[in-house]
Amino acid sequence: MSCGNPVSEEDSLMLRRTKYDKTRICGKCRTNVGNVVIRHAVYCKECFLPNITTKFKRILEPTINVNGTRKKGFKPTGNLCVGFTGGLGSTVLLDLISDCYYSTPTNEDVLKGGKDHPRNAGVWKKATVCYVEICNALPGTRDRTEEVRDVVEQYKHFDFLPLRIENAFDDMWWEKVGGQRSELSLKVDIGNEELVMIPQPIESRDPVAALLAYISALPTQTAVPSAIQNLVRLLLLRTAWSTDSSHLLLGTCLTSLSVSLISSISQGGGFVVREEAQEEWQPTVSSGSRRAIKVVRPLRDIGMKECAIWAWWRGLKVVGKESFLGGKQGIGALTKNFIVGLERDYPSTVSTIARTCGKLAPKDNSEAICLLCERPAQPGVQDWKARISIRSFADPGLASPPPHATNVVSNKTDDLSGPSLTPYLCYPCHTTLTSRSSRGSTASALVNSTPLPVWVAPQLDGKGIVEEWGSRKMERSDMKQSISEFLLPDEDS
Repeated sequence: MSCGNPVSEEDSLMLRRTKYDKTRICGKCRTNVGNVVIRHAVYCKECFLPNITTKFKRILEPTINVNGTRKKGFKPTGNLCVGFTGGLGSTVLLDLISDCYYSTPTNEDVLKGGKDHPRNAGVWKKATVCYVEICNALPGTRDRTEEVRDVVEQYKHFDFLPLRIENAFDDMWWEKVGGQRSELSLKVDIGNEELVMIPQPIESRDPVAALLAYISALPTQTAVPSAIQNLVRLLLLRTAWSTDSSHLLLGTCLTSLSVSLISSISQGGGFVVREEAQEEWQPTVSSGSRRAIKVVRPLRDIGMKECAIWAWWRGLKVVGKESFLGGKQGIGALTKNFIVGLERDYPSTVSTIARTCGKLAPKDNSEAICLLCERPAQPGVQDWKARISIRSFADPGLASPPPHATNVVSNKTDDLSGPSLTPYLCYPCHTTLTSRSSRGSTASALVNSTPLPVWVAPQLDGKGIVEEWGSRKMERSDMKQSISEFLLPDEDS
């Protein structure tokens, strides 16, 4: 608005700027009237759909072959596994894979040659769609397995494989996917920052009860969605390994990727920021080949708005997924609100976030792998955390007071002689289990022991830690006999 009177002066009223830059004509074909505006660029329907397909292939196809080239077509080393959530991104991903690599060639396609030859379709011999149902982790939510099954069965080239999040605590599922059985069952004291492990004999347990015990023991609202995401990720990776897959594709679009990057960095995951976009994973404890699984997000250059338009014009049914971002005040929810608002008002900045984070890399590589999330763990991070943390010496969460505070009486009466899980965790996982709530008391203070996922104990077996477990009270004569060769003879003898 100017300083003039809009009633008497028509020129004083400033018109709202159009959402497109200069013209309503499609900026690609320069012929048709545009139907949609993407980052200030106008597209018609005939140009928009091929543009999405090009972006999708540009991300996925360089990862199919081992050396990244495609001089003689695509030759992946294994099968394909698609992680499906029922949300918008995974629905669009499934449709793109079917359309680009499993569509039936027409008479016109038979005449094509080169990279467009029909023999390039059907790259993977077997494609599995894996869906993880999380309703038992979030009481009050509905089971969407059958709805997802109806969507996947529309594509005849895919095999549907349903999972449940409680499989992370199911020993039968663990053996089914080729995991090594541990000699002991693990629980951990989350109320203690040292995360003292409590080994127990192998016994049958209810996976749902173990899952609920694990979720209820987490200390903050932000910790719950982080833990669920880690469990779902490992379930998908283990399933991809068991199906002899070389690629695991996830339907993370540009908007979701930006949310994941900022949220992960906010929770201390900057060391593994590269793995949020693309990673190569292989189990730390396994038998057979050392083949790595490529985790690819082919929609990472396609925004949420573009995915919604693709689904609308293609007539796709989006089942939807449960929102588990930890409430309105959780880090995930706050980050999502910020990124979605940023994409609405300044759409170009969202892609800048993903590109900038894609260039980041840790200064030093690490050979250590976190037992909980199976991602690289930064060495020495626990020492650094101990130096910067502000704790009271009388805090019952501490394993023991420092030497110069021997006059402080600790309220902790539990036996802390067991091995600690802390040295084998990355910074984000340790923070997820031990972070303090700003609202005072936490749920973990009421829990004596919490079960751990089934893949933690076998990794500790491989490190030889299990052999040191188990303690009993020795008689004084037994103690003397065990160290008899190091004792000096008595003077009387």
